[in-house]
Amino acid sequence: MNSATLVQIQLDAYNAKDIDALLATYAPDAAQRSLDGTLLAIGHAELRDRYVSRFAEPDLHARLLSRACIGDIVVDHELITRNFAEGIGTVEMLCIYEVQNGLIQTATFAMGNQVLPAVL
Repeated sequence: MNSATLVQIQLDAYNAKDIDALLATYAPDAAQRSLDGTLLAIGHAELRDRYVSRFAEPDLHARLLSRACIGDIVVDHELITRNFAEGIGTVEMLCIYEVQNGLIQTATFAMGNQVLPAVL
């Protein structure tokens, strides 16, 4: 399977809140980082903890805005609907996936500002 297909399977699992299907797309020692290099999670156990708490959000959904691929690097521009403390809102994200041996080895995220619906 090509890298873009693998990342799409990961995105579909995220939107289905299917933790096992999502983890199946990641290498056992995969790392997630923010763009500044901060380690967010490493390995399936930490990834599971990170996603299980996120999946508790009832309105969580990622909408793919665009995707670019060069070899085993896939860059997604997504609009994420989240349940923030202030209410339901969205945040733009750039997600950079590095695929090795058919699994996501590294995922690096750049997050935009959260946007809440205007209060009338």
